[in-house]
Amino acid sequence: MRELLPISLLGGILGLDVVTFPQSMISRPLVAGTVAGAFVGDATTGVLVGATLELIALATLPFGASRYPEWGSSAVVGGAIAAALHTGRAGALTIGVLAALATAWVSGWSLVKLRQWNAWLARRKRPALDAGARGTVIGLQLAGLTADFVRAALLTAIAYGLLFPVAHATVGVWSFGDHVSRAVVVTISGAVAAAAAWTIFHSARHARWYFAAGLAGGLLLLFAR
Repeated sequence: MRELLPISLLGGILGLDVVTFPQSMISRPLVAGTVAGAFVGDATTGVLVGATLELIALATLPFGASRYPEWGSSAVVGGAIAAALHTGRAGALTIGVLAALATAWVSGWSLVKLRQWNAWLARRKRPALDAGARGTVIGLQLAGLTADFVRAALLTAIAYGLLFPVAHATVGVWSFGDHVSRAVVVTISGAVAAAAAWTIFHSARHARWYFAAGLAGGLLLLFAR
């Protein structure tokens, strides 16, 4: 598993982007899954996993104090596992998505624990913060950044290290055809995306028209190819 180290570093960087820094959307599942697949040697499978996870992630709003899945590092795990199983093997997409969902659930929990640790660290520095100490503020920011990177990198390494052997064994006994496996995954993720879009339509003004315009533009590009 020589790819474990680069995959872990990638997971750390993309996990950091989710809420900490720089929040430049590189942690979106479509990007994370594609890059992870490319790291393993199969970007096509990576982008399929990322696109599927993107549909599920539409329901996630990463702000406030709520707990939500952390898609950056989890998409890296799912994209890398599916890509490592190689394109064309029945079940690779399904197993990759399931691995990403399992990682996202644990990663969401780890974000809560990170926030609690940040709050504990800030309480210890309360006198200096009340005094406006610049060094204390910078130190807390750097500590939070470093902790988030380490959290995401370790989580990616552990998830990939544990789940890849299970995925490899599972795909070896997978009994469903590739078309059926992909159809089930796409149908379920599409239903989740439709539910999320329906919610947005009722809460954001003109959202349905923006969606319709984007859908029409995408279809035009598809048929123009």
